[in-house]
Amino acid sequence: MTTHLILQQNPLPYLTFLPAMNITLLLTQRAVVLRLIFLSLFGSCVVWAEEFPSRTVRLVAPFPAGGGTDINVRKLAAQLSQLWSQSVVVDNVAGAAGGVAAAAVARAKADGYTIFFATHPILSINPALYDKLSYNPDHDFTPVIQISETPSVLLINPTVPANSVAQLIALAKAQPGSLLFGSGGVGTSLQLSAELFKLYARVDLTHVPYKGAAPALSALMSNEIQLLFDSSSSAISKIRTTRVRAIAVASLTRLTALPDLPTFDESGLKGFTATLGHGLLLPFNAPLPLVDRLNQDTNTVIKQNEYKNPMIDLGVRMVGGSPQAFHDFLLNERKKWTTLIRQLGIRAD
Repeated sequence: MTTHLILQQNPLPYLTFLPAMNITLLLTQRAVVLRLIFLSLFGSCVVWAEEFPSRTVRLVAPFPAGGGTDINVRKLAAQLSQLWSQSVVVDNVAGAAGGVAAAAVARAKADGYTIFFATHPILSINPALYDKLSYNPDHDFTPVIQISETPSVLLINPTVPANSVAQLIALAKAQPGSLLFGSGGVGTSLQLSAELFKLYARVDLTHVPYKGAAPALSALMSNEIQLLFDSSSSAISKIRTTRVRAIAVASLTRLTALPDLPTFDESGLKGFTATLGHGLLLPFNAPLPLVDRLNQDTNTVIKQNEYKNPMIDLGVRMVGGSPQAFHDFLLNERKKWTTLIRQLGIRAD
């Protein structure tokens, strides 16, 4: 037994176990006793973890090759490969909003040689959008570490007469429903960010879903739509042209890559955030020493300039921390977005 992801409304009591391994477990009292027995019989797993990895490690990414998130996972793979003196390959397994990749990892051995580079909606948003999933988001995975987060940026067409959040809100209130916002499809993070903005700002905007973020961005630049929330890693290159205008970033602090772009929080929408989290997960029942080893090594890598500097330039913020911190992030995001999705009655295509 080992830590697994529990994102239900009433998770089991938190019990701190083996503090030297720097991981908090969700175990019942009986499970703790079983763990002690297990470790007494199979203590050699600690030695095994110290020898990891002895062969190629596979990082499963739930998206196609190319784009900011793919750059992230490939930079990480390169640095882990250097640290371990072992090959780390990226396997892009796209489909079903991350479900194909998640199901593949859930079926893999929990030996560390198959690692899920997950985007947090797979565990925190999909359960609220889909009636059926090909994986169990609460019990199929072991959190290892949150690596980074990429905030959304609100982009508008340059013809829109607004240069700030306040001006945009005033315009939307003067013309209810007339401003169109795009997304990559129903239930995508682009739509959910905009829906959250509508609630915070108390404005009426009209949703126009597209088949992917790229056509939505093209629609913004041609003025088919007037607003679009896009990830910072995708938006930065467009912002530096005159074809779109950035209004604010949906994080609590400004981005190093866009120091002049204000946050929604400082623009009057207190506490407004919409970010895409990235993290590592192992299949359920991964050994504790392995989880701890991967956590420590990844924490080391994301502090290295070779990894973090290119990510910061793309508008990505490094996070790091413990497995429990990643678990808590996923839980909080589940609560936040499930409330919004249920309130609006959103169902994925």
